[in-house]
Amino acid sequence: MTMFRIREAAQLLGVSDDTVRRWADAGRVPTGVDDAGRRVIDGVDLARLAEEIAATVEHPEPRPMVGASARNQFTGLVTKVIKDKVMAQIEIQAGPHRVVALLSREAADELALTPGALAIASIKATNVVVGVPEHHTGRVG
Repeated sequence: MTMFRIREAAQLLGVSDDTVRRWADAGRVPTGVDDAGRRVIDGVDLARLAEEIAATVEHPEPRPMVGASARNQFTGLVTKVIKDKVMAQIEIQAGPHRVVALLSREAADELALTPGALAIASIKATNVVVGVPEHHTGRVG
């Protein structure tokens, strides 16, 4: 189970720490306490909130892209995982962006991609490479 501190959740959602605290106090997202006594949010609950926020926020029309590279990366939370015997469909909510990647089931299993996990989608042309940060402890950045 991946847990995120309030500051980390705020960074992933693109809001202030105080906003996340207010949402938690109002019951919009459940919280717990880690071993150090800090308030934390389960990754699955945070992913659900990220999807809710993305669905309710008005986003400007995308502007034409004038350049791109393989360095296009979206850090976000895994919100959905569908697996069959060979393939896996992984959905990531990265701020207002929903990224869907198709990869082998073996790769999804090796990366332990489950709802609420932190993941990075690197995009180039029609290929999406999904990875996890080195030595992830729930900390963002």
